[in-house]
Parts: sequence; structure tokens; C-alpha cells
Amino acid sequence: MKIEVLHPSCNLDTVRDGRGGIFTWVPPEPILEFNLITMHPGKVRGLHYHPHFVEYLLFVDGEGVLVTKDDPDDPDCPEEFIHVARGTCTRTPSGVMHAVYSITSLSFVAMLTRPWDECDPPIVQVQPLPHTLAANG
Repeated sequence: MKIEVLHPSCNLDTVRDGRGGIFTWVPPEPILEFNLITMHPGKVRGLHYHPHFVEYLLFVDGEGVLVTKDDPDDPDCPEEFIHVARGTCTRTPSGVMHAVYSITSLSFVAMLTRPWDECDPPIVQVQPLPHTLAANG
């Protein structure tokens, strides 16, 4: 899979002191912009890629699926997915196609290695997927 799940470090003293915990991710590239994204249940941010930056996603609330596919025009090309929920952090390299599907209300922070407004284009839609998942039945 080209999208990687990052695992945090944790100073366990921050848990043992009874106040909660501090979990830390250290990305290999500098982050130059971050955005809070919210999605309603059953919505989709369609298959796309970013040609000019690496995108980190830190999921802070809810559940969803992050999907990637190497060739959207090949029906035999398998999709790969990562189940995402609070505390999942992912790294998507530049040029890797991906889509986010919300299962419940979903909130995440997108962190970019280059400011969106400095990119031309910042996003390339590969397959505009419906913004709502089809209902069963």
C-alpha cells in the first residue's frame, strides 16, 4: 500500500499521571499548512491525488475508510483500504490516488507539506465519485 499508517510515540508518564495522554507523530517532511475537515455520515471525498505535496491525515473523531487504487480505469485493479478512527494518522505521498468515505460523522486534520494556494493544481480529481454512498436495497 502506498498510503502508510503512522504510529505515535507516547511518554507513558503522561498516561500514568492520570491526566490523559500525549501521543506524538514526527513526520519526515515539514508541514506548511493544516486544515480541519468535517464530513457528514455516508459522504465521500472522491478519488483524487495531490501532485505537489504529501498529505498527512490525523483523524480526531468518527469512523471512515481511506481507499486507494492504482488504476481507476482497470476494473480488475484492486482497491486497498485503511479503516480510520480517532487516533489514526496516515501519510499519502504526492501522486497517490485516494478517497475518504465517512461511516459516521468524521473529523480529521489534513496537514500539507506545501500550502494549497501555492500549488497549480493543488488537487486532481480522477473519478468524481458521488458525494453520498448509495443506500442499500
